[in-house]
Amino acid sequence: MLHRSAVETVIRAGLAEDAPWGDLTSELAIPADARAAATVTARETGVFAGEDVIRVGFAVADPDLTVELHVRDGDHLDAGTVVATISGPARPLLTAERTVLNLVQRMSGITTTTARYVAAVEETVAEVERANKLPAGTITRTRVCDTRKTTPGLRTLEKHAVTCGGGHNHRFGLSDAVMLKDNHLAVLTAGGASLPRALRELRRKMPHTACLEVEVDRLDQIEDVLAGGADVVLLDNFAPADLVSGVAMIDGRATVEASGGITLETISRVAATGVDVISAGALTHSVRALDLGLDIAVG
Repeated sequence: MLHRSAVETVIRAGLAEDAPWGDLTSELAIPADARAAATVTARETGVFAGEDVIRVGFAVADPDLTVELHVRDGDHLDAGTVVATISGPARPLLTAERTVLNLVQRMSGITTTTARYVAAVEETVAEVERANKLPAGTITRTRVCDTRKTTPGLRTLEKHAVTCGGGHNHRFGLSDAVMLKDNHLAVLTAGGASLPRALRELRRKMPHTACLEVEVDRLDQIEDVLAGGADVVLLDNFAPADLVSGVAMIDGRATVEASGGITLETISRVAATGVDVISAGALTHSVRALDLGLDIAVG
């Protein structure tokens, strides 16, 4: 569940952007004492996320608005599913409608997309088990993770939406872990510095609770990274055959993550290579919002 304070921050910013000096239309056209009831309804199939946004969003607009949720985060939606009903003063209901709906549609789009990626990975693992006549659940499921490729200001909501679809969160931000990508390595090893030595020196400066992840884009970098003490090796933009080789080289000495160009069409092939984690920016940076509608009936 999201922290209310985090949701409130996003909602207040959205309302301030949309109605910085008030809702001119509602204030002029709608009587101050008018009341209304509204339903939020799915207009297409998907997976829902955003119950806290609906609940908190309308409460921020006006505490007298009453919200009843009919689904929970992670629930499947069919076209026509009633997600929530809202009733109370008409003006704030109309003012908050677009801000709340925009956020919930985006979150539900992320959750729907994530659920499809997770299902593709789970089916791949199940196929491998069947092919090798192994009991279901024998092979550890590869984790599907998000990245930091999120909408500025919406990371908390978007990463929550990933978990609602069965995915996992990568680091929340730059403060969470030491993760050296190609540009970091280029600076770190400038002048011919030894990568293993540089990584070991880095580990000495790290808090003992922190994780060290290092990105590589060639197989011949892996041994140096392991010698430096990496906890996670990120194989970036590797072809499936090279991922198999990378997993074999690492051989359990570190967690193996695959990333780079992961799509719904390619994730099954990546999962079949035996990597532990697949991180996909597409879960958040290029999803289509799920079509939800809010319709008002005057009470």
